[in-house]
Amino acid sequence: MILSLFSDLPSFKELSFNPGLNIILSDKSEGATDRQSRNGAGKTSFVELVHFLFGADVRPQSIFRGESLRESTFFGVADIGETATLVARSGSKPSRIHVNTGSDARDISNVEWRNVLGNLCYGLSADSDEKWAPSFRSLFSMTARRQQAGGFQDPMQHFAKQQPWDQQISICYLLGLDWTIPARFQDLKGQERVVKELRSAARSGDLGRYFGRAADLRTNLTVSEAQASRVRDRLDNFQVVPEYQDLQREANLITAEFNELGMENVADRELVRELQTSLEDEDAPDYQDVAKLYEEAGIVLPSVPRRRFEQVERFHRTVIENRRSHLQSEIESAEGRIEERDKRKEQRDHRRRQIMDILRSGGALEQYTGLREELGRIEANSESLRQRLEIAERLERTKTEQDLARSRLVQVLRDDIRERGDIVREAILKFESLSESLYERAGSLTIADTQTGPKFEVHIDAERSKGITNMQIFCFDLMLTELGVGRGRSPGFLIHDSHLFDGVDERQVAKALQLGAERAERTGFQYIVTLNSDSMPREGFSRGFDVQRYVVGTRLTDATETGGLFGIRFN
Repeated sequence: MILSLFSDLPSFKELSFNPGLNIILSDKSEGATDRQSRNGAGKTSFVELVHFLFGADVRPQSIFRGESLRESTFFGVADIGETATLVARSGSKPSRIHVNTGSDARDISNVEWRNVLGNLCYGLSADSDEKWAPSFRSLFSMTARRQQAGGFQDPMQHFAKQQPWDQQISICYLLGLDWTIPARFQDLKGQERVVKELRSAARSGDLGRYFGRAADLRTNLTVSEAQASRVRDRLDNFQVVPEYQDLQREANLITAEFNELGMENVADRELVRELQTSLEDEDAPDYQDVAKLYEEAGIVLPSVPRRRFEQVERFHRTVIENRRSHLQSEIESAEGRIEERDKRKEQRDHRRRQIMDILRSGGALEQYTGLREELGRIEANSESLRQRLEIAERLERTKTEQDLARSRLVQVLRDDIRERGDIVREAILKFESLSESLYERAGSLTIADTQTGPKFEVHIDAERSKGITNMQIFCFDLMLTELGVGRGRSPGFLIHDSHLFDGVDERQVAKALQLGAERAERTGFQYIVTLNSDSMPREGFSRGFDVQRYVVGTRLTDATETGGLFGIRFN
């Protein structure tokens, strides 16, 4: 419970508070806009001051580091862990907090102060090394929502950009559910994000040439390993031939000689065919033809001496025999040359086969070196494919394992909600009771297990109205405070800025103030509300309820330069 707020700033309006409902009223001068009233009276700055004294970060744009307030020290007295504690902090040294419990007074760092508050107000352990453990500042921000941070947009979040995991962990902790379950969801989400980024990189960009599908990589690796095996076998059977180049040249010469001999044989075979044809055509003329020729010669040349017919016949036969003998000799000579060449070809072919056997069984040192280099390249490619396949299989296996882990985690969450059914039931009924006190039809709180963790939803009919949404926040905060006080997870007070009641029907505001007063008194917590005086309900209260007795003694106004909380005007 907050007892008082004051400052060494002479113009500051000291505020004192009582148990139960406390209303800080701000008079709004005639003709002033909402913004002027807000800046001038300091209702919102009151919430900022509470955060300032309860460990908030002090950024350069904070009002407490501005020229008007930087050198001033602000004090708060509050019951913290059943001990009245004086807290002092200055914008000039925001990292140091002066704490005085009466029996002990010392300066500590703001981090230490948060640890103290977290332990005494919410039972948090300062030694916890849990990455996603609930933090004092996140829990406290549900106790004192800040308008400027967007704290009145949704019941589940205390600032506009609050991450879902932070909402889940904070609300689970305040309700009494197992907050480590949403923390494990967040761990899993981080792992899934890494795998998703790797899988995305595997499908595009520069990494796309390195990663790939496991099935494709497995095929490529099989082919590459087979290539390496073939080259390795060739190397195992490879013999380096020192005279490799000379033997290769000799083999080439033999081939050229072999071709030349073959061409000469072709020419001689053609000659033999022609000579055989001529030999067949060479034959003695027919006797009758010769006799006839002889008679005709006597008629045409009567004066020429004529030889005997027998002599002529013998002459012709001699000429033919000589011609046939010459042709036969030429044929035999050509066939002899062909036979000689065939023997030469057989000899040279035998030598060529010997050389080719040597060349096939081995090669030059340069070839051996080239094969070694080729094997090294293929083996390097195989190893790269092997590593890529391992990574691809791990990614695909990890994705499957993560899906299974998420399913198991959903089941763990479902079991926790069921096992803590009494806690869930109490929260549901309390929210229903609070909303039913404001509206004819009761609202509802649902707690569901989803694939992304616990999901909390509140519903009141006609929730599209901004006023209804604000009343959802009112009921939700009151419910968390009542449960937290009972479980030792609350600072013992709840603060609502006047923005919570913007757009809310006057009768609903009256019911909310009266409900807050009754629940605060019954449960034993302090409920502090800031209101503009013209928004103070004049009707809607139950008979016998006097709202004025809850208004704190210090009254703020925007009518004068010194009428606000700090007694000065600043931007």
